[in-house]
Amino acid sequence: MEKGKLYLLPTTLGDFETIGRAIPEFNLEIIRSLDIFIVEQVRTARRFLVKCKHPIPIDQITFFELNKHTQTEQISSYLNEALQGKSIGLLSEAGTPCIADPGAVIVKMAQELGIKVVPLVGPNSIILALMASGFNGQHFVFHGYLPIDRNDLVKKIKEIETNARKLEQTQIFIETPYRNHQLFENLLKTCDTQTLLCIATDLTLETEKVKTLPINLWKKEKVDFHKKPTVFLLYF
Repeated sequence: MEKGKLYLLPTTLGDFETIGRAIPEFNLEIIRSLDIFIVEQVRTARRFLVKCKHPIPIDQITFFELNKHTQTEQISSYLNEALQGKSIGLLSEAGTPCIADPGAVIVKMAQELGIKVVPLVGPNSIILALMASGFNGQHFVFHGYLPIDRNDLVKKIKEIETNARKLEQTQIFIETPYRNHQLFENLLKTCDTQTLLCIATDLTLETEKVKTLPINLWKKEKVDFHKKPTVFLLYF
């Protein structure tokens, strides 16, 4: 029996009203053909599928949750249907699966089981921010979230600033939206005045803003990204 496929399905980076400008029609065709999805949060996934005009009633669609609370023993059964020939969709909570997203564990499992993995194109905030920053797109590193403890945070900022200079490497990181300003203030206090900082907020949304300035000029700026999804990038 031929195995099903595991489709990696990007979602929008914010309001689902942007589906038409962020998600290709080919993706929508794939999404509408599936009735099994592995998702980070079922509630968000349901809303997304409704906006995609999925033809099957939501209550008849099977959802498997995959997030930090999911037990390892649960995950092992998620691909059983694919082994029997049915294709499954892996939906990110926002953006592309497996990039700053917990989906990699199920993709690894699919690879080990010989299930074909099909990544589909779509919005990714990290790549979009790098594209718009003006920084080195040949050599970069994504750190995810930086430490919360202030001493550890300052140490990490100094470390990645040094790497940006010594390695000519773009440093990319994110923060929980309600702590954006706290991170921003620590960057202003810690980094050299000529270090370049790019802040990319609300990417692909109507309120999108991407700006690159040296630290000394950021100190003169009024910023408003509280509770807004933001990507930070450092370079020299």
